[in-house]
Amino acid sequence: MNLDRSFTLRLRMGAHDAHYAGDLVDGARMLALFGDVATALLIELDGDEGLFRAYSSVEFLAPVRAGDYIEAEGRIVRVGATSREMVFEARKIIGSARGAGLAASAADALAPSVVVCRARGTCVTPRAEQRRAIAASPPAVLTAAIVGAEVTRAQTPHLPITADELAIEAERCAAAGASVIHLHVRDPDGAPSQKTELFQAALDAIRRRADVIVQTSTGGAVGMSLDERAGPLACRPEMATLNLGTVNFGDEVFQNTRPEIRELLARIVAAGSVPELEAYEVGHIDEATSLVAEGRLSGPLHFQFVLGIKGAIGAREDVVRFLVSQLPPGSTWGVAAVGRHQRPMTELALRLGGNARVGLEDNIFLDKGVLAEGSAPLVARAADYAKSVGRSVATTAEARALLGIRAR
Repeated sequence: MNLDRSFTLRLRMGAHDAHYAGDLVDGARMLALFGDVATALLIELDGDEGLFRAYSSVEFLAPVRAGDYIEAEGRIVRVGATSREMVFEARKIIGSARGAGLAASAADALAPSVVVCRARGTCVTPRAEQRRAIAASPPAVLTAAIVGAEVTRAQTPHLPITADELAIEAERCAAAGASVIHLHVRDPDGAPSQKTELFQAALDAIRRRADVIVQTSTGGAVGMSLDERAGPLACRPEMATLNLGTVNFGDEVFQNTRPEIRELLARIVAAGSVPELEAYEVGHIDEATSLVAEGRLSGPLHFQFVLGIKGAIGAREDVVRFLVSQLPPGSTWGVAAVGRHQRPMTELALRLGGNARVGLEDNIFLDKGVLAEGSAPLVARAADYAKSVGRSVATTAEARALLGIRAR
């Protein structure tokens, strides 16, 4: 279920709302609007008005005057047994115009709108008053991208490189909640590689330590040939990535021509692997539907939205919502986002009923300026967040069922 519910009110501040000189409106009026928004959200979710327990933060950011039009929006971000945490924002969308020579009735439509207040608070609906059962969402499939092809030991000493290091990190991530390990491998000097023997060594080492789905990359590194990129498919992994189109990748070009996409897909199918469909642009979803129409690809389809790569689609909430709206019925999906975008975008995905990929391949920091000690702490944080919004974390068996992977 989509737990990311929102509600918006729009209304005009009248003369009766002005409390101070200069027709200024009391900040408490914004909090009253937030209270009405919260009540509407509780009615939608629980069938009851509930109770507003407390604000944890309030920021008054710009003045509001009589005659201004205010848009007040609230969104549920966490759902407990009885508690519902919400975030609120009030925006001025029309403002009274004041100045020499202007009529008292002068006003302007504001584009962009002006944020006047933000807040976060918690409401409570007692169990006995919850008239609507919250439908269970599918378990959240968490993927740990533990190494990648770009990050170096100079950037973080916690990057695993050898087969044993990869296996230890995979085991830690599985304990933290990951059911899928997205796998790249490196040569002993740390250079990215797609060599079959290195993947096989890593797969064997991981399987000795953890029951996880190992998803091998067929993207490799920019500039590799198709035959190089297909190296891990000789290991017959349970899952493998399929990049759905050419895209600018920073200052380079990650080439995936349509013939190359079809050739890699044929090799993935021949290996008995389930493809994860990597979408860096909205047109990549259309390419997946073309592959279905051609009879090359069959469901269930699992998409990964890769957000925030320089030169590709941005890491924004509106982007995620639009991409989800374009998916073929019955598809599952997840989000991978780079750098500082990883946490907000994957948490949005978890609220919207999707899945999440975290790990050092995409982001090496746990907090600003604080290196993550491997990918496991990032997985643990994502697992905690999934539970906080009412999602269980998928076991490996549950992930195989959700992703259409037959146990071998």
